[in-house]
Amino acid sequence: MNKLPRIGIPIIVLVIILIIVIAKSAVTIGSGRAGVLYRTFGDGVVTDQPPMGEGFHLVAPWNKVFVYEVRQQELFENMKVLSSNGLEIQIDASAWYQPIFEDLGKLHQEKGENYLQRVIQPAIRSAARSVVGRYTPEQLYSSKRDAIQDEIFHETKKILDKQYIQLNEVLVRDVTLPPTIKDAIERKLKQEQESLEYEFRLVTAQKEAERQIIEAQGKADANRILSASLTDKILQDKGIEATIKLSESPNAKVIVVGAGESGLPLILGNN
Repeated sequence: MNKLPRIGIPIIVLVIILIIVIAKSAVTIGSGRAGVLYRTFGDGVVTDQPPMGEGFHLVAPWNKVFVYEVRQQELFENMKVLSSNGLEIQIDASAWYQPIFEDLGKLHQEKGENYLQRVIQPAIRSAARSVVGRYTPEQLYSSKRDAIQDEIFHETKKILDKQYIQLNEVLVRDVTLPPTIKDAIERKLKQEQESLEYEFRLVTAQKEAERQIIEAQGKADANRILSASLTDKILQDKGIEATIKLSESPNAKVIVVGAGESGLPLILGNN
């Protein structure tokens, strides 16, 4: 009876040690994440093998696993940059990015877990300063917002492609100008719009006047052609035709043929 406790104590100790080893060796990687293995008694960060994927893994208890999110993430940036004429412009932008899965070991080894602050933020800020510096505040306010968005994306991507980071998109959400500059631009745009509207009314009025002149000219030409074609003989023939039609009418009337200065029939009256 006294031997059982003496035998049981080492077993209990071994079980406890085993549980601790398993707990230290077990690694569970969640959805959308990947792990970088660090061998304490080896070559350090493992870069010649794919990262550890989602799920349960067993590693030596003296090694470490650094877990990274590898799905798309979003960075919000509020930047103050200078336009081509030296005015301060505020830009609100978003960057969609994610680590390149196959290069996750190199990213951890060369950039570290805070690669967002070390690499991505400086890259997008540098690209924004470079791009916005090519444009005037008026261009940024009106027609060039899509252009600067594309240019910031391509310049940032050019930097990040060499840093084991995939840039998916850059979105410029807002461009804020100094109030005085914004008011001046809005007044200028309003004046330009009013000028275009006035020119449109002038062109419309001019076209209407031209239409009326053409219509009046056409009527005048038609009347002139008609007057030239109406000879006395034609008028007499028309008068005779009208007299014949009147004579065939059932209404009683008196018609004197050959009366009047023109020799046309003269209708004296009816009873």
